[in-house]
Amino acid sequence: MKKFLSLALILTLILSLTACADAAKKEKVKFNKKQLKKIELVTSPSHGSPMIVLREEYSDVPIFGEPVATQAQMVNFIKKRNPAPKLNCTVEQLVHLYYVEAGREGIRPDIALCQSIKETGTWAYGGDVIPEQNNYCGLGTTGGGVKGEFFATPQLGARAHIQHLLSYTSKRPPKVEIVDPRYELIQKFRPQIFGKLTKWTDLNGVWAVPGHHYGEDILNLWLQAQMPDGSDASLEAADLKVMLESDKAAAYVYRGLVNMERENFYGASDDFKAALEVESELKEALFNLALAQEKLNKFDDAIKTYDELLSIDDKFVYGWYNRGRLKLAKDDFKGAIKDFETALTIETIGPDAYNNIAVAYFKQKKYEDAWKNIQKAAEQSSSNPIVKENYEKFAACVKVKK
Repeated sequence: MKKFLSLALILTLILSLTACADAAKKEKVKFNKKQLKKIELVTSPSHGSPMIVLREEYSDVPIFGEPVATQAQMVNFIKKRNPAPKLNCTVEQLVHLYYVEAGREGIRPDIALCQSIKETGTWAYGGDVIPEQNNYCGLGTTGGGVKGEFFATPQLGARAHIQHLLSYTSKRPPKVEIVDPRYELIQKFRPQIFGKLTKWTDLNGVWAVPGHHYGEDILNLWLQAQMPDGSDASLEAADLKVMLESDKAAAYVYRGLVNMERENFYGASDDFKAALEVESELKEALFNLALAQEKLNKFDDAIKTYDELLSIDDKFVYGWYNRGRLKLAKDDFKGAIKDFETALTIETIGPDAYNNIAVAYFKQKKYEDAWKNIQKAAEQSSSNPIVKENYEKFAACVKVKK
């Protein structure tokens, strides 16, 4: 009898699931094409900032060490990326807290801050974590609405972040009371990584999943934080570098960065080209040159530069994404979509890429494909202002019928 009841329950479940599937199939999306013709979707901006040259391999950059970027540089970098971060203290206070907390444990505070920038979207949030948590590194978040750990003050949030890094990097205990609720979990249940990950790239696929380029993304931010400003003093220093330093390629790139800050894009292009004459496959010079060419509206030249960059490093996600934007601007919709999709195979969380795919389909009046991709973008980041604007405009022209 029990056997027959079990079979009956299974049959009922199958029929129920089949009915749900059939109902989903019957749902039809109806587009108000007259209204859709009246709206325009906004393209998300280019990704990545001009890059300084790092001669040290990313795989060699240790978690322990002294900072390279100053506190003032980190404050300026954060404010440039997000003038209104959702913090429970000032940017200056948070940066100082990181330099104190990380300095105590011997961890590089400038790079730890860059990890926090990556985890929080420069404290714009938009995922499961909310600003009130003072959770700066995604501690305890697993997706699906799980918010993770809460900390009473920004200082405790920064301390927990540093202590969690320490659990990966060293077997010695923190020098102050443990406030990271997951420190002992790493110690007890993950002996294969406790105290054994000493480089930032060792965090790939461990701190974040899949996170194939997690450490590299953090170090890219760190390099951007070291950027010179556009002052006359910086230009004079850059001229001296070009004259005196033996590493001419890096010196030309540095001066090009100063010219970028001064919005002298022709001068910047000349400097990056000079660097490439010395070192033809210098990725930083190629990426920076493409950015300068885009500023000058030389889209064809920028696309060719990205072609060269991606032939050297086909995992350079900003190269795929930015080239896609340029192709989109030239109405090469097929090429743009292909580039954005390639970027998403490298970095799966990409609301801007999904948004731009939606724009490409929309411009072709392929509204069903455009709607699917703008939905994906909104699912990944509902707080992204461009995604939000595009989604709301599009949704007003869509009706779902059963």
